[in-house]
Amino acid sequence: MNPVLLITGGGRGIGAATALLAAQRGYAVAVNYASNSMAADEVVRTIRAGGGTAIAVQADVGDEAQVIAMFEKVDAKLGRLTALVNNAGVVDLQARVDEMSVARLERMFRINVIGSFVCAREAVRRMSTKHGGEGGAIVNISSGAARLGSPGQYVDYAASKAAIDTLTIGLAKEVAEEGIRVNAVRPGLIDTEIHASGGMPDRAFELAPTVPMKRTGSPEEIAGAILWLLSAEASYTTMALLDVTGGR
Repeated sequence: MNPVLLITGGGRGIGAATALLAAQRGYAVAVNYASNSMAADEVVRTIRAGGGTAIAVQADVGDEAQVIAMFEKVDAKLGRLTALVNNAGVVDLQARVDEMSVARLERMFRINVIGSFVCAREAVRRMSTKHGGEGGAIVNISSGAARLGSPGQYVDYAASKAAIDTLTIGLAKEVAEEGIRVNAVRPGLIDTEIHASGGMPDRAFELAPTVPMKRTGSPEEIAGAILWLLSAEASYTTMALLDVTGGR
């Protein structure tokens, strides 16, 4: 049986690159999406065309009932989960903290933080030896913003990713004896569509000169780090916060 991987927000950007690489390495992949079914379906088609196994599964990770239904669908279609990549997340238009509404903050933390917690909870219930599982690995997608704070742009996003760092540390310690490794990747300036959703489509390229490597990163470079953390090569690695930022 192939190991089973669920990637939230797997239809585009880092999630899609991770899904494609995981399939090449023998994972059966569940590609989650919130609303863009066309993008997720295209990732699934590409994986299947290469001889891999993949399904697309819709769920808003900020909705507990939808998350539970998503995990149950993965159980039914692919089998017991062995890996989770908590990748789904949102940004918002750049703003100072004194301009942010409660509605904006609630949306940010509901999706980026609570969604990751609930997905991790459901994964642990399936992977943990305490629950009859055989172990597994979770990789949370944080951000270099957790260290930098993103002043004048989106401190709320940076704070939500700092919460992901803490989730990673605490959960890693909590389930280390139960066969589950929990790590995080903190991407830097990566060329994906998320910047456009924040109203700054050229942000990564505009800030590239601030990176010691003087360039943006690619989704594929982040995917490689994620797949290493999921792999047996990282068998003694848990609670790691891996910066993939070009030195920024």
